[in-house]
Amino acid sequence: MIYAILAVIIGLVILVWSADRFIDGAVATAKHFGMSPLLIGMVIVGFGTSAPEMVVSVMSAINGNAGIALGNAYGSNITNIALILGVTALISPIVVQKNIVKVELPVLMGITAFAVFQLWDGKLTLLDGLILLVVLGAYMIWTVVSNMKGADNIVENIADELDNAQMPLKKGILWLVVGLIALVLSSRLLVWGAVTIAQTLGVSDLIIGLTVVAVGTSLPELASSIAAARKGEHDIAVGNIVGSNLFNTLAVVGLAASIQPMDISPIVLSRDVLIMAVLTVLLFVFCLGKGGTGKIGRVKGGALLAAYIAYTVYLIATAF
Repeated sequence: MIYAILAVIIGLVILVWSADRFIDGAVATAKHFGMSPLLIGMVIVGFGTSAPEMVVSVMSAINGNAGIALGNAYGSNITNIALILGVTALISPIVVQKNIVKVELPVLMGITAFAVFQLWDGKLTLLDGLILLVVLGAYMIWTVVSNMKGADNIVENIADELDNAQMPLKKGILWLVVGLIALVLSSRLLVWGAVTIAQTLGVSDLIIGLTVVAVGTSLPELASSIAAARKGEHDIAVGNIVGSNLFNTLAVVGLAASIQPMDISPIVLSRDVLIMAVLTVLLFVFCLGKGGTGKIGRVKGGALLAAYIAYTVYLIATAF
């Protein structure tokens, strides 16, 4: 099993590194071809931060490991809210702008409710996957139009930061290709290691997907959220998490189901998706404040982190 553990560790390290290189290369290439900062922020950064989850889940679906595909997506959502926002708030209390409370979080709750509805019959079909991808496309179009009308500046802020970075076109294309290849290869290594560990320990691949794989693929969000909080860019820290969860629910699950329709274990709906839904609503409640501007202080951050620890301990305890 030592080789499987090394495969997971090496796979995660290369996965996180390659995701950064892929984003850098994609942004530089898009800039050279005249793509607007808004679209760079929405499309490339949005997909880029969820690239590890998407690639891992797609590879898992291709290999027939539905547990890792779903566990990675929903586990990452739980990790994003409870672990990442919890740790970030403990480091620096997060001020939440009213637009996130009025628009982004209600949209996330609606999409989470739709995910629960899709899973209710115990299966994810090809049609379910295609519907999720269509909803993702509609959401992206709506967001771009809203940004152009000045309704929201979260994505623009992210894009403006990236727009300051300069990179020659050849180097941008090189990192784009190298990053993509490394993403695919490292995800295959990670999935192999995770499945092997699960089989050796006698636990389901769902548990491995919800814990090790979910935390590992969420490392880019953790790094960017902590960096944003340290700089005082609290709206980016929360917006990053909300955007990532939207992409995980729509793109990651949608792609996996489109490639390999799957039966859903009842425990996924009664435990993991339920926890994800409760945390999403709790995040909305935590973000409410006077005048529409809320705050996630250290007490709320501690509560989120405690919830994540309790959930993880429960998973490990029941796995054996």
